[in-house]
Amino acid sequence: MTWNVYLSGEIHTNWRDEIEAGARTVDLPVAFSAPVTNHEASDDCGAAILGAEQNKFWHDNKGANVNAIRTRTLIEKADIVVVRFGEKYKQWNAAFDAGYASALGKPVIIMHGADHQHALKEVDAAALAVTETPAQVVDILKYAIRGELNGY
Repeated sequence: MTWNVYLSGEIHTNWRDEIEAGARTVDLPVAFSAPVTNHEASDDCGAAILGAEQNKFWHDNKGANVNAIRTRTLIEKADIVVVRFGEKYKQWNAAFDAGYASALGKPVIIMHGADHQHALKEVDAAALAVTETPAQVVDILKYAIRGELNGY
C-alpha cells in the first residue's frame, strides 16, 4: 500500500523537501501532496482565472475558494495530514486545514517550535502527534507504516 501524506502549512522554508528526502532515505511507500506553495499564485489564482476584483475581500475570497478545491480534495484523500506552523507568519489556513482534517477523522501530525505551544494548544490537543522537526515526522511515518522504531 502507498500511503498518501498531505503536507499543509508554512511555505517559506524547505521543511517539505526534508520530509520527502527523509522518507526516500528509509524507502517509505508514501506519496506526498501539498497546497500550491507559490505564494503569489495562491493569492491571485481566483482573480487570474475568474476575473479581477476591485475589492480585496472578493479577490481573496475567489482565491481561497479556488485553492479549497485542491486543499479539500487532497486532505480528503490523505491517509495522514502533516501541518507545519512556521516562525514568521501566522498560518490561519494551516489551522483551518488541521481542524478540517481532524473533523474528517484523519490522523494529524503538527509541527512547530516551542514558542507556538500556547497559541496552538487547541490544535495540538486535536493532533495525534506534535513534533518540532521534519526528522521526527519521518520517524513517526516510519513507525506508523512499518512498525519500525529507531534503536529497536
